[in-house]
Amino acid sequence: MLPVVETDEQWDAALPDESVMRPGAEALCARLGVGGLPLERFAEGSVPVYAVGEEHVLKLFPAAGAHDGVAEARVLSFLDSALPIPTPEVRAAGEYVNGWQYVLMSRLHGEGLAPAWPRIPRPDRERIARDCGEALAALHALDAEPLADVLAPGNWIAFLDEQRADAVARQREHGLSEAWLEQIPDFLAATRLPRTRQRALLHTEFMREHLITDPAAGWRLTGLIDFEPAMLGDPAYDLVAVGLFTTRADPQLLGQLLAAYGRPFEPRLLMAYTLLHVYSNLPWYLRELKPSARTLDALAEEWFDVA
Repeated sequence: MLPVVETDEQWDAALPDESVMRPGAEALCARLGVGGLPLERFAEGSVPVYAVGEEHVLKLFPAAGAHDGVAEARVLSFLDSALPIPTPEVRAAGEYVNGWQYVLMSRLHGEGLAPAWPRIPRPDRERIARDCGEALAALHALDAEPLADVLAPGNWIAFLDEQRADAVARQREHGLSEAWLEQIPDFLAATRLPRTRQRALLHTEFMREHLITDPAAGWRLTGLIDFEPAMLGDPAYDLVAVGLFTTRADPQLLGQLLAAYGRPFEPRLLMAYTLLHVYSNLPWYLRELKPSARTLDALAEEWFDVA
């Protein structure tokens, strides 16, 4: 039995408490026919995720985030064998007790790309970048309208207008200095955003932390995971996480990735989407990447230009 989780306080108390979470996960596994297999919780993740033996993964979503579970199950089912990088196969999905949603999926084997990255030789890093570009191109080429009933936003143009209106306030809440904040309105006003209503399927967090690689197979990518924050929108929006967290401001790697993707993107556009992204936290990015730039125009070139 999983607990009632309807407030942030209840979530903060339940999430780390395995004496509460584990019995509920075990009971659900038994109901799904995979009871008795070793159950190991992954350390990472904003929601509880368990390896169930060697072949399954169980992901749990509380009532407040139940829609994320529905969305992930739908997207994974939609993507079945559609990308050059494997994605998990849905084995079962639905509602459990107290509003919890679950997805039981296949387990993709390998090692997280983020912890493996320091050990990966440069030629393999470049090949990985190209593989990422091909996978993103395949993702964005899909007709994702069958997912329009479950993925936001309903109106991409209205979404951008709302994000633009709140851009300064959001970054101020994150602690961005006034020297950067005062640049945001003029930078966004001077950057032309595509106003098309055509929408691609976006992962929105295409980054090393959500990619799996197999060192025994020559560092080939063996998995792309975590589609719960997927959206429908402009493909360029997906390049924010790519530039910041996959190629990490390496112009040669980004160049390799975009060459495989099949088209370039203007650095200013990607910088604008960095400010408009639903998870945008510019102070964090500045701490992580430590750029030399001191203006948004220069930052766009440093983070998103290619070699």
